[in-house]
Amino acid sequence: MKDSTEMKTNTTKNNTVSLPQTGVKIFGLPVLWFLLFSAITIIAIYSGSLPAGMIGSLLVMIVIGELLGFVGDRTPIVRTFLGGGAIVAIFGSAFMVYSGILPEYVVTGVTDFMTTGGFLDFYIAALITGSILGMSSKLLVKVGVRFFVPIFGAIIGAIILAAIIGSIVGFTIQDAILVLTLPIMGGGMGAGAVPMSQIYSELLGNSPSYYISMLVPALALGNVFAIVLASVLNLIGKKYPSLTGNGQIIEGVTEEKKEQKYDIKLMGAGLLAAIAFFTIGSVLGDFLPIHAYAIMIILVALTKIANILPKTVLDGASQWYQFVASNWTLALLFGIGVAYTDLNTVIEALTLQYILTVFAVVLGAILGAGLLGKLVGFYPIEAAITGGLCMANMGGTGDVAVLSASKRMELMPFAQISSRLGGAIILLITGLIIQMFL
Repeated sequence: MKDSTEMKTNTTKNNTVSLPQTGVKIFGLPVLWFLLFSAITIIAIYSGSLPAGMIGSLLVMIVIGELLGFVGDRTPIVRTFLGGGAIVAIFGSAFMVYSGILPEYVVTGVTDFMTTGGFLDFYIAALITGSILGMSSKLLVKVGVRFFVPIFGAIIGAIILAAIIGSIVGFTIQDAILVLTLPIMGGGMGAGAVPMSQIYSELLGNSPSYYISMLVPALALGNVFAIVLASVLNLIGKKYPSLTGNGQIIEGVTEEKKEQKYDIKLMGAGLLAAIAFFTIGSVLGDFLPIHAYAIMIILVALTKIANILPKTVLDGASQWYQFVASNWTLALLFGIGVAYTDLNTVIEALTLQYILTVFAVVLGAILGAGLLGKLVGFYPIEAAITGGLCMANMGGTGDVAVLSASKRMELMPFAQISSRLGGAIILLITGLIIQMFL
């Protein structure tokens, strides 16, 4: 009776419920309970009874994504060197599509939910808003335009190393740069490869589709290497702690670690702030030649620096971001594997010559971003991840995968700057470099 009273008192005092830790858990649930939910999901999938729309898609994404992540995080070598749960969630789901394990109607539902349903935008909006509003104004001011230094370092490093290695293995310098380096560093498909194919078509002839077929394998394989090397950089940071801020991007500015009392109503305010800022970015993006994410980042940063938002919104956005990152990351990675990862494309690119040159692009981006980032006061690991790997992946989907593999989701705003604004810089450079080769 005494123990029961003490537990009740402690529960009331902390406004939380303390449950005993009972073995391994998945998604916060005891394994047997999670397997029960998994069985329900599998029965629904293969009986054709899975609900359409968000409910069915999110159920599949959470359950199978968490299972794949659980396996990946506990598999030797994969866990240590290949990105763990993040890469298994992406390529495990891509394999399920490639092999036909997932029924076509499930693939279509998840793809629609990720794309036209806007789940990827919803997730990234939460991370951008929450991570920026949750960081110090001093950090934002200090980072400023200096962040473009590691971005340019990544571009320079990727071009130089790819040209060297490409020449050694048999590529011409023109192909190493135009066909491999620039598309990999270009911010993904929509913001990179598609407009790049238009530029190539106008300046070199042939149809845009001809160039897309050349560029896509480079993007896909570059994205794989970016995820794997993100995990490696995390290991390097653990071995050499002086190289990393453990998610803090710049030296000399320490974030205050404040204990927060989580509040459901505050999270609601954070949700509203995230979708409102995304909407403003989308509206302005219709009039300005800048991606909606980039506009959103600028607006959120300015409001944070100006200190015009109430504390309830700041705390709510931070809490909502943590909720989304904690509960939906593996679900999103599963969706990325289904909707955005074509194993056929990756497999077709697997020649030794191609692999070595693509690896050189990604490694060059890491070295260039890390070295120049260090010169202007950034931690090399964080500079290499955001300014390097997030330039070399497939845009927003790649950013999520890279930051998940490197265990640094709080760097999402800087990752998006690399993907969006950095991708725009690549398009400008593409036009200039083509003129040099003509």
